[in-house]
Amino acid sequence: MSESLSDAMRDDAASRVVLTGFGVFSSIGVGADEFAEGLRAGRSGAKPITVFDTEGFAHANGCEIDGSEPERWIHHLPVETLGRATKFSVAAARMAVEAAGIDLETLRAQRGMISIGTTDGESYDLDHLVETEINSGSAAMEPTVARRISPNRLSIAAAQELGLSNVDAVTIATACSAGNYAIGQGFDAIRSGAVDYALCGGADAMCRKTFTGFYRLGTIAPDVCRPFDSERKGILTGEGAGVLMLESLASARARGARIYAEVLGYGMNCDAYHQVAPNQASVARCMEIALENAGVKAQEVDLVSAHGTGTKANDVTESRAIHDVYGDTPPRTVSLKSMLGHTMGAASALAAIACALSAYHGFIPPTINHRETDPECEIDCVPNQSVEADLRIVQNNGLAFGGNNAIVILGKYEDGAR
Repeated sequence: MSESLSDAMRDDAASRVVLTGFGVFSSIGVGADEFAEGLRAGRSGAKPITVFDTEGFAHANGCEIDGSEPERWIHHLPVETLGRATKFSVAAARMAVEAAGIDLETLRAQRGMISIGTTDGESYDLDHLVETEINSGSAAMEPTVARRISPNRLSIAAAQELGLSNVDAVTIATACSAGNYAIGQGFDAIRSGAVDYALCGGADAMCRKTFTGFYRLGTIAPDVCRPFDSERKGILTGEGAGVLMLESLASARARGARIYAEVLGYGMNCDAYHQVAPNQASVARCMEIALENAGVKAQEVDLVSAHGTGTKANDVTESRAIHDVYGDTPPRTVSLKSMLGHTMGAASALAAIACALSAYHGFIPPTINHRETDPECEIDCVPNQSVEADLRIVQNNGLAFGGNNAIVILGKYEDGAR
């Protein structure tokens, strides 16, 4: 995009895209306010896993959601027709609409998009079916369960629950970066005028299949996740959903909406370098694409929300890629997975919400469980305690298996700025 075209688009309120409402289900807080409090406090969601049988595993901590009932946000669909991940997605979509203060009748009269990213879809239900088959010796699938296991339900059910028929409902399966993919898709659709609003994000439920896979790879931490720490031992699996309401600046201004942040741009690439190992050059290039798309210079970025899984390979590779782009003094770089665990398809969506809330409220969330930074990482990960900060531009990294990288750039919204 040429500089003149980019500037012209920014000056046009119809093509600038802002965030006006969030739906959040996480292990450290439900809803934007509670989530922001958890981030600022450095709250940990780690606890022994209870949502599936962990017998036979030497250690089995995770970041599951308890004490919250997404069902109370679901008013029209029979909850027995929804899997665990879909319940999170549907509830978060309704929460985002209500938080944005938009009347559903208004949305129903407009053209919209619902784009939800996921890694596992309804693998929690599939786990249950396999377990039932093993225990009973029967391969029969309950019709109710069979109807709800399609991953497309994560977006379609949200549209059905909200009564939105004039929408494109898409489920994106690019694993851990899927939430950022969804945000990028919504950003383009609004900016081009194809839709009036977009509900974008990601959702996943903890399941035995994914936990076992990471466990067999030797990448499940025995206690907590310690990104960038010299003694880090891997991830903790988590769950939840993050859904963001995207609309044009013109729309938000016209209805006097609260604006949390502006989506400035994004970058995507897929290097297909390795099934699980990240590629440093490709990650760095994705950051450059995102900055170019957003019209942002590297020195303008105040914070990087890293993918930051807490594995040996990811943290070193990502840190080096950040240095490739930002030089010897990169922005402070935090990992929210130290608090939330790895929420798979919800990860970059929840992180995008965290970035927007941090910029809006003026603080940097910490990387918790930190003892000593790995010398190979060479970043300021804001250890253990949040800090007050005026964040004007924030970068949110999403890096997935297969080299599916997606990075979103958010800006603090100020009337008349940019």
